[in-house]
Amino acid sequence: MTNLSDFRIQVPDAELADLHARLAAARWPDQIPGTGPERGVPLDHLRGLAERWAALDWRAAEARLNEFPQVTAVVDGQTIHAFHVRSPEPDALPLLLTHGWPSSPVEFLDLAGPLTDPRAHGGDPADAFHLVIPSLPGFGFSTPVAGPGWDLGRSARAFAELMARLGYDRYGAHGGDMGAGLSGLVAMLDAGHVAGVHVASDVQGAIGMSDGYVPVDTSRLTEAQRERYDAVRARLAEARGYLAIQSTRPQTLGYALTDSPVGQLAWIAEKFEAWTDQQGLRPGAAFDVDVLLTIVSLYWFTRSGSSAAHAIYENSHPLPGTASACDTGDDESAWDAAPSVPTGWAVFGGLDDVVPALFNADGAIAHWSQFAEGGHFPALECPDLLAADLRTFFRDLR
Repeated sequence: MTNLSDFRIQVPDAELADLHARLAAARWPDQIPGTGPERGVPLDHLRGLAERWAALDWRAAEARLNEFPQVTAVVDGQTIHAFHVRSPEPDALPLLLTHGWPSSPVEFLDLAGPLTDPRAHGGDPADAFHLVIPSLPGFGFSTPVAGPGWDLGRSARAFAELMARLGYDRYGAHGGDMGAGLSGLVAMLDAGHVAGVHVASDVQGAIGMSDGYVPVDTSRLTEAQRERYDAVRARLAEARGYLAIQSTRPQTLGYALTDSPVGQLAWIAEKFEAWTDQQGLRPGAAFDVDVLLTIVSLYWFTRSGSSAAHAIYENSHPLPGTASACDTGDDESAWDAAPSVPTGWAVFGGLDDVVPALFNADGAIAHWSQFAEGGHFPALECPDLLAADLRTFFRDLR
């Protein structure tokens, strides 16, 4: 018994009316003269985003999302929502795509056509994938959260179960941000069914992972590399307020995110704009702003800004007597041990040699790619590059 239900997004008219009323009645703070984005999203910029959000045709955005088949399943007592896009190619490899914070499955939808139907996009049909793109527990329609303890380890087990219920005995996994960690955990917890795991990061995000999340040997860095490494870490330290709050007091933050659409917009837009490859462009030019607003809308309509913040808390505070997000069930953690399946890593937004020196100095990661373009959200910023790298990595693992 698969225990799967078809799903369509249907936001009530009353929710749309409420959003528009709240945006129209927003109370705006002053901005101290002479200050800018170093203190947060500038006032004029956020006003412009809010005006564009108020003008967004949600019904058109909703219809576009509903063009992609969706399912829900209750796994371990938790509702899990996923886009499930099958390829017309019968021998396609199933591929689990997992987002991070503050994103959603919408991040990957521009990849759906090229990955599921390469024949129609000038590619080789032998490279086709069936796509499963879930919402992490506490995000989007994988809400409400049934109880505490939904860290990445528990989510990985749930996603492996979802793949089994969908009838996929062998599949690949890919993710970025939290989705990278979850993909690695899936590869360990369900190694007998996982063909390979592919993760993506930007340069800044990779260096951030080395600062207390993934053990690295910084003694391998040259003096010049160490200077660049320390410079990135210093910038990250200035921008980690969001992480400190969400990993310690998510409930307090949740009231503002749930009650104020402008607050929710600012909380997400700041990170999208800071973490993408701006290349000297105006804020937001690295991605489609209406896609960002669609993602923010999903957080707003599902009231998942708060529960998404709790998801970060869970990974910092595993429940007593339960496996942590990084526990593989033996004496090693997921971050200390390499997955037992083939692994690929794509780094976007720079060709700096600091990242491979930290994570792949011995060449243990056989598929290592670096791209000058892109940033933290490559599926939105440079989908063609990411799609090509996924095809290349999985080509010999089918």
